[in-house]
Amino acid sequence: MPGTSATSRLPVTRLYPLTVLFAADGVLFASWVVRVPEIKEQVGASATALGLALLCMTFSTAVSMYVGGRLCVHLGTRALIVATFPLACGGLILPALARSPVHLGAVLLAFGAIYGVLVVALNSAAVEVERATGRAIMSALHGLWSLGGLVGAIAGGLLANRLDTLGHLGVVAAGGLLVVAVTGRRMLRSAAADPNREATTAHAAGAVPALGAAEPAPVSTGTGRPAAQRAGLRTVVILFGIVALCTAYGEGAVGDWAALHLRDTLATPAGIAAYGFGAYSVAIAVGRLTGGWLIAWFGEAQVLIGGAVLAAAGILATAWAGGLAVAFGGLVMVGLGLANVYPIAMARAGAIGGSRGVGLASTIGNVGMLGGPPVIGFLADQIGLPGALSTVAVLAMVAAGLGFGLRTHATDPRARRTHGSSPDQPDMATLS
Repeated sequence: MPGTSATSRLPVTRLYPLTVLFAADGVLFASWVVRVPEIKEQVGASATALGLALLCMTFSTAVSMYVGGRLCVHLGTRALIVATFPLACGGLILPALARSPVHLGAVLLAFGAIYGVLVVALNSAAVEVERATGRAIMSALHGLWSLGGLVGAIAGGLLANRLDTLGHLGVVAAGGLLVVAVTGRRMLRSAAADPNREATTAHAAGAVPALGAAEPAPVSTGTGRPAAQRAGLRTVVILFGIVALCTAYGEGAVGDWAALHLRDTLATPAGIAAYGFGAYSVAIAVGRLTGGWLIAWFGEAQVLIGGAVLAAAGILATAWAGGLAVAFGGLVMVGLGLANVYPIAMARAGAIGGSRGVGLASTIGNVGMLGGPPVIGFLADQIGLPGALSTVAVLAMVAAGLGFGLRTHATDPRARRTHGSSPDQPDMATLS
């Protein structure tokens, strides 16, 4: 295994700060989400005004994700994480200081810009460790993010009646600053001591042309058409971004509409309906925490395709269930199915296109998270909520089809166990 070599062991030491920071990021995001109702009342926003304010955050997050990939190339992923995490902690407090819907929109625009860069930097750092060690860790790290979100939501519920919004978010932000103070130094020290630092930087820079950036004349690979190869790899990154979009659409739709479907369509009490979303959340966390093991044995393509098909079957079972047990079982299937599709798409986009690949795929995927809930709401008024939720199955099957078509760009489990990476993957340094 690559982890036994001196050069591969060092990236493994970076896994500790990454695991902590992924989980802490989940806590930060969940803490903001659980306070949205109080902030809405605080600024006196209507539902429409709040939606526009939230759209400001979504827009700036999407734009900064694309820019974040470029910043990772020029500044380094770990340095960018250490720089942006404290800014995200400060940005978390800003919504609690807003006093009008316009003010809220402005601070969320700033918060989203910081947060988008942080997300890309975290995912790019995970790609670097995967590339250096041959270990599938992206799913597990996203699982820790989900667990962090669960912790943040529970803590928010416990603190709701004990602290006001500013006090709650201030405590969480202070905790986040403490986390980055403890882990940041180790992350930067490992970056400075990395014997592969120059090679990694060159590899990341080599990923840039795959996304269409201008640079000096490429080294010929013998094909005589390196520019065409770069364009082809850019297309592959975009397709993995569409896979992420299909998955994010499903995650957003289930997150915002599953409980309402259980309550209104199946006449489930509100408390029981909330447990349905809880079952989905636990399933997606478990699926991601075990994702590395699944990928090691079955391969990324099989896990992606199988997960998308399982999610499609699960959402159809939930949407058209005649009883609560079937609906709950369907939500568990959706969680397990979707769990690893998005992380695999990010990992592959990063392996092929470097940090800019992560940024581009994240930007495309964010469109699904943005568009899923309102599209479901519009369709629910036209064809009913069961039919609207069925569109999640359609996009899940699109993701499965794309996964099948892109299977040659996914790692083979035998190669991962033997060599640490797939020998079939193109070396971006030689293609640039």
